[in-house]
Amino acid sequence: MRIIVGLWRWRHNPLRRGTDLVEAWVALTAVLLFALVTPAIGWICGNTLDDSLRNTARVQHEQRHRTTAVVVERAADHRHVAHDAESLSDHASGTRVTATWSAADGSARTGTVTAPLRKPRAGDTFGMWTDQRTDKQVRGPMNATSARVHAVLAGFGATVLAVGLVECAKRLIIWRLVQRRYQRLDRAWAAAGPDWGRTGAGS
Repeated sequence: MRIIVGLWRWRHNPLRRGTDLVEAWVALTAVLLFALVTPAIGWICGNTLDDSLRNTARVQHEQRHRTTAVVVERAADHRHVAHDAESLSDHASGTRVTATWSAADGSARTGTVTAPLRKPRAGDTFGMWTDQRTDKQVRGPMNATSARVHAVLAGFGATVLAVGLVECAKRLIIWRLVQRRYQRLDRAWAAAGPDWGRTGAGS
């Protein structure tokens, strides 16, 4: 409101400079962008990513199979490992073991996988996800809650980025206007300087 009032006053102020009016319009435009455009950008980005992640989660649920594996024995490389690749299960860490499990078609499978067990023993069971096409152990599919959280964070980040860009643009324009004022003042002072203080100067 203060910006609108100030803009209205500048319209009829005899001391108004051209840069003053431009600065007032820049400030008003920035306020409108903050209030209307930046939230819309965040909403659009968030919804777009949410749709994409939900589609990804749907595809993952279609292509991945939840099964229960039974430990046969520890694998030769039974070291404790961290799960940081798509080909690993959805647990934070685990131990390499030889296990059996049922594939999506019901057939039995045996292989070396990572179990979320510190000290696995023969006969221990654990849940894991497998790729229906390759029967390899994979991470669990993304759920709707996780997709929504990522989308909300992305939308918020896009809004903050848009606000930052608008603020930077506003400050840059105002800085240029101030520089222009100084340049005009310097030229005016240089023109009046030789006659400054003389009796009858300018008469």
